[in-house]
Amino acid sequence: MVRVGLTTERLVRAGAELADEVGFDEVTVSALARHFDVKVASLYSHVRNSHDLKTRIALLALAELADRGATALAGRAGKDALAAFANVYRDYAREHPGRYAAAQLRLDPETAAASAGVRHAQMTRAILRGYDLAEPDQTHAVRLLGSVFHGYVSLEMGGGFSHSAPDTQETWTRVVDALDALLRNWPAA
Repeated sequence: MVRVGLTTERLVRAGAELADEVGFDEVTVSALARHFDVKVASLYSHVRNSHDLKTRIALLALAELADRGATALAGRAGKDALAAFANVYRDYAREHPGRYAAAQLRLDPETAAASAGVRHAQMTRAILRGYDLAEPDQTHAVRLLGSVFHGYVSLEMGGGFSHSAPDTQETWTRVVDALDALLRNWPAA
């Protein structure tokens, strides 16, 4: 018998909140069952296993990030769009560290193709249209931006910059400035 009030969506949202509290790696069906004070078996009518739960949390995080990105980009172009998009990732990671970690989960190709991850790539390419990059340079730039955003955020969240000056916000601003300058002056192949 399915416990009244438990739905797949409610479980996924609770799993996302749990990820933010204890870390994405610690989210399991068992942990979620303890959270709801139910038997593990009662959750299997909603999620197949811990991997399915984590995949669903990843999809939720990607959708939330895409929605924030779309809102932040509306009416912006060039460096303003680049900075807004970069800040969405950094702010989301700070507010939702477990969900941000979930957004990095490697999805199978079919799931990835149907996910909000596609929207992220489309938004990044929309930003890059303002820099007049053609293929394959546009793909190189998408990879560069993702690497820099994720790398900086991961190092910052891991405490990698906590013991040195200048302030991490100042560095972040300089990183975005440097990316803008690089994109405006993209090197020829």
